[in-house]
Amino acid sequence: MNSILYKVLSGIWWLLSWLPLRVHYVLSDVLYLVIYRLVGYRRGLVRRHLEECFPEKSEQERRRIERQFYHWFCDYLVETVKLLTISQENLKRRMVFKGTELVDEIVEDGQSCAVYLGHYCNWEWITSLPLWVTPQAQCGQIYHALENKEFDRLFLTLRQRMGAVSIPMAETLRRIVQYRQQGQQVVIGYISDQVPFWNNIHHWCQFLNHDTPVLTGTERLARQTGHAVFYLDVRRLRRGYYEAEFKLITREPKQMGEFEITDIYFRELEASIRRDPACYLWTHNRWKRTREEFNLRYDKATGRVDIISSVEELKRGKR
Repeated sequence: MNSILYKVLSGIWWLLSWLPLRVHYVLSDVLYLVIYRLVGYRRGLVRRHLEECFPEKSEQERRRIERQFYHWFCDYLVETVKLLTISQENLKRRMVFKGTELVDEIVEDGQSCAVYLGHYCNWEWITSLPLWVTPQAQCGQIYHALENKEFDRLFLTLRQRMGAVSIPMAETLRRIVQYRQQGQQVVIGYISDQVPFWNNIHHWCQFLNHDTPVLTGTERLARQTGHAVFYLDVRRLRRGYYEAEFKLITREPKQMGEFEITDIYFRELEASIRRDPACYLWTHNRWKRTREEFNLRYDKATGRVDIISSVEELKRGKR
């Protein structure tokens, strides 16, 4: 059944992807009416996020950002469908990278690169990076495997079409070490703005007006491997056109203070979001973990975090 489902879904996706992008954007406008106006998909969560992140803006401004977000989100969905068959030439015209000369220089010096990005603009189209950098580098991205194996297979096909490899998060260090043993330089993208699990919270920073628990694995990997670290600053120029600029954070990650690289990343990401708030993934429940609840769960004596008990049980002093 799963094999049949995959064939049906991939067939429908493949047929839709052959439609011209202008037709996709008509479908996106229809999808906007359904998702935002009719269904109201996570509209309450998006509204709350915008109110908390931009208290200085008027309600009218936040509602405008809200509508723009859902328009962009629907565009992102159809652009992802189009990724299955879009030509290299067309995608290279629509997803432009700047600052790749420095990436090439670093790779040619024998050093690999770690690239921070966020759920901002079209991160699926970022997988076209191999069309822009030196062939000496193996480009790739770290990803979470989807629970549905057939959908996971389909998205792997999408994300590897342009020559990038998809590396499961649990295999990141092992795969990077393998590349190093083979003498292969890599340019690896890390989407590092997800919510960490309770037992993976090691650092908090101010991000969009919130005290935010953040992932620090990318920084730890960069220190272990000695990779140069970049932030990829992405802009949406207009519908269907993006520009991504490489901004060097450091070529010497081991010389940076603990969590300094992580803090710089989140400052850069916040600056990108504040420049154009509509292009961030506001439907993601980013701030569901609070420091207050973490403190209730954290046991200083053992250094462990209770990830099972409810907040009510913790407040009653079960631990």
